[in-house]
Amino acid sequence: MKNYKKNIDDQIEFNQGKNLFLDNGMALRFVDETIKAISRIKDINKECEDFLLDYSTDKAIEEFCRINQYFTFNSQAKSDLRDIYRDLFDNIKRKSSSLDNIERNHYQNLMKWLQETNPFSFKMYSKAESEIKPAVCSEYSVGLQIDLLKIDLKAIKEPLLDIGCGKQATLVNYFHKLGVVVNGIDRLSFSEDYLINSDWLEYNYGQDKWGTIISNLGFSNHFKHHNLRDDGNYIEYAKKYMEILKSLKIGGKFHYAPDLPFIESYLDKEHYKITKYDIGNFDFKTSVIERIK
Repeated sequence: MKNYKKNIDDQIEFNQGKNLFLDNGMALRFVDETIKAISRIKDINKECEDFLLDYSTDKAIEEFCRINQYFTFNSQAKSDLRDIYRDLFDNIKRKSSSLDNIERNHYQNLMKWLQETNPFSFKMYSKAESEIKPAVCSEYSVGLQIDLLKIDLKAIKEPLLDIGCGKQATLVNYFHKLGVVVNGIDRLSFSEDYLINSDWLEYNYGQDKWGTIISNLGFSNHFKHHNLRDDGNYIEYAKKYMEILKSLKIGGKFHYAPDLPFIESYLDKEHYKITKYDIGNFDFKTSVIERIK
């Protein structure tokens, strides 16, 4: 199984950063070991094959998000992507066509899938260079995030949730080691049980549940991005924003940056207290929303 996982990792690395929209995906290629590995899958049981399909899907999603943090993939998109990889496995095992055709069809399917799930991707990359430079959000140090989000370590209200905690879950792991009841969510896969693989638009935040919610250049950054896009999913973001606020306990706080003045101005002041903090010379601020009723 380790060899199969390595083959998948090597294949992702081989095509890393290549423009899927260039020449209908023909800028991308299979490596020889990928073809050999998939052709041997018929010798493993269904449980192992399902694991490899899930692993391929997760690694592909991770690579797409590495290229552009604003790509979004809900559960249906992930299921569709898994089907694409299942078709690839089956076609190579059955030798349904020449390897050139299987390769071409696979990358065209990926291109269509990405364009359907993230329409702006075609506009952004169809005329771009063959190598795409990632547009990602870095994971910042614990100290910087605590300072930027204005978190008082002596007055943390539990449980705590980090929305968009990142692959390393740096801040979540820090609080976990301190003994704080904490969870983190992100669209990546994790091994720790307090880290949750979920799209933040699909996650059920509950009601009166969280003492503290934080998100550094995560949820609000994407909300802002969608609000500015012609095809943006700003309505769903607005609904989820209100769901997040309602999931706070009375006295609970939502710490995030950048701020969202276009929706914050509509909050009921009888239910929510808004405090803003400057961030150096930047034109955006940190917002702390406290649920008071």
